[in-house]
Amino acid sequence: MTASRANYAFASDNTAGVCPEALAAITEANAGRAPSYGDDAHTARAKKLFAEVFEMPCNVFFVFNGTAANALVLAALCQRYHAVLCHAMSHIETDECGAPEFFTGGAKILPLDAPHAKLRPAELAPALHRGHGVHFPKIRAVSLTQSTELGTRYTAAELGELAAWSHAHGLHVHVDGARFANAAAAAGLRGESPADLTWRAGVDVLCFGGTKNGLLGTEAVVFFNRELAREFDYRVKQSGQLASKMRFAAAQWVAILKDGAWIRHAHHANAQARKLAKGLRALDFTLLAPVEANGVFVELPPKISRALESHGWHFYKFVGAHGYRLMCSWETRDEDIAAFLRDAREVQKTKSPRR
Repeated sequence: MTASRANYAFASDNTAGVCPEALAAITEANAGRAPSYGDDAHTARAKKLFAEVFEMPCNVFFVFNGTAANALVLAALCQRYHAVLCHAMSHIETDECGAPEFFTGGAKILPLDAPHAKLRPAELAPALHRGHGVHFPKIRAVSLTQSTELGTRYTAAELGELAAWSHAHGLHVHVDGARFANAAAAAGLRGESPADLTWRAGVDVLCFGGTKNGLLGTEAVVFFNRELAREFDYRVKQSGQLASKMRFAAAQWVAILKDGAWIRHAHHANAQARKLAKGLRALDFTLLAPVEANGVFVELPPKISRALESHGWHFYKFVGAHGYRLMCSWETRDEDIAAFLRDAREVQKTKSPRR
């Protein structure tokens, strides 16, 4: 039998291409010459658009990837003897190769367990009593992921409760928003704005993901507590994250922010995830987390997962013994969903237990 062609449609939202708005913006920005290192008109306009989206002045910096964004922000919030509270599944704990510890000079990441990858003050509070005095790192920040690593999201009210608790204990609030667009799209359906999900709820700084929403090599660091951004431009430069031709990064943000393409793409990804989840439920597959953004977490027995892989599908094992992640993106097509469900139905029939 001929091996099936590799299909990465649901492996990650990183596997999608550059969205058409960003691609056109890169080409347009390529005409002529412009000042370097962010002194160009594209960068100025992008920063103005961020202020409009969030309904307040904010300090915005562009870096190349989410790891740098998170690590540099935590370095700005923490000294080397500090600690950061986060969920055990958060990227700063599991997926960034110690970058936060490296860039902070040694600050400790303190992971906590909680249902559906969402923290609450009840999970955070006991951590304040760890250790004794100077013999244990001083907790200085709380890092939240929006939407979470299990595709769930924090509501504005939940964020407000977490931020109020954090600030009452002298802690800064950082949000890893690699998929913030997807959370904002879902929140918008319930009347919550990007401002409601960030500074109005008490968030100090957001790492706003571009890559997973169709951009090429650019993430935005948005400081709402502008005092915390002091000399952050030096951190960006020292870490090798300052783009000399920044207009190409900024132009992409302009393209998706100016007319709401960023939220439309996220709405599409979320809707496709709901469609995929509905199809899987109809086939009696078990979902492992609520589908609140663009991720679907499903239980696939070994025979089923291997059979789907033999059909060419790529996806990540993510939670529990047989839990797998299927991600939708700005370019996930109905045909992709139909093809996956068709193969899932086929292998389900073929691999059903026989005696």
